[in-house]
Amino acid sequence: MLNRYKGFLLDIDGVLLAGGRALPGAAQALEELRHEGKVLLLTNNSTKSRRGTAERLASAGIPATPEEVLPSSYIAARFLRSRFGAVRFWLIGEEGILAEMAEAGHVLVSPKEAEWLVVGMDRGLTYEKLALALQALLRGAKLLATNEDPTFPTPEGLVPGAGAVVGALRGMGFPPEFVVGKPSPISFQIALESLGASPKEVLMIGDRLDTDIAGAQTLGMDTALVLSGVTTLADLAKAGIRPTYVAADLLALVRGKLISG
Repeated sequence: MLNRYKGFLLDIDGVLLAGGRALPGAAQALEELRHEGKVLLLTNNSTKSRRGTAERLASAGIPATPEEVLPSSYIAARFLRSRFGAVRFWLIGEEGILAEMAEAGHVLVSPKEAEWLVVGMDRGLTYEKLALALQALLRGAKLLATNEDPTFPTPEGLVPGAGAVVGALRGMGFPPEFVVGKPSPISFQIALESLGASPKEVLMIGDRLDTDIAGAQTLGMDTALVLSGVTTLADLAKAGIRPTYVAADLLALVRGKLISG
């Protein structure tokens, strides 16, 4: 079943990790999948850079290289560079955005000088940061959101995600110029370029119907839903989205033990 694909895109949280810990069989399944084709890990988490994401996975017992991971921090930096060249920016976000923007040649400036405001999840968000962001936007800065995920899973439960930050800015009258994370076509197009493959040659594996599955289907990709994350069979039954395959987890998918498909 998997040998028909040239490459694979995998979400991380809910597919490989749960609450920062490796899901049972995930490391073994990932290694087996690498023998089937090229694998890239496509995540909306912008708090880490490519290197930071690889280190996070390694610390959970899942070896990965920085070249194998595509966090939304990297997607944002690459998109801006390819579309607008090196830009002057300010951010609401964490280390991942700062590192990837610098790597791409973008320049961090004050809110008053920023051409772009890049926004992601920020666990140090303050009213002052929102006020400075408003100053930048009122002066003409354009808003790019790494993603609009409303929540983010942690060992203690769900916490506000990047969507909560973007929502605050939207509430002040400034919707994003671009949203680059899943389900945006931007993230999938960059991932496909990195794989060197067409949509029909790639399988997207994720645990979220609204981002992983729906986003990939928009580009004509086959999709696999794993039930090791946020989506349940009950959710799937009520949804209008139908993945190509459904499996209990990544290991079951790789071994061909499907619920449907």
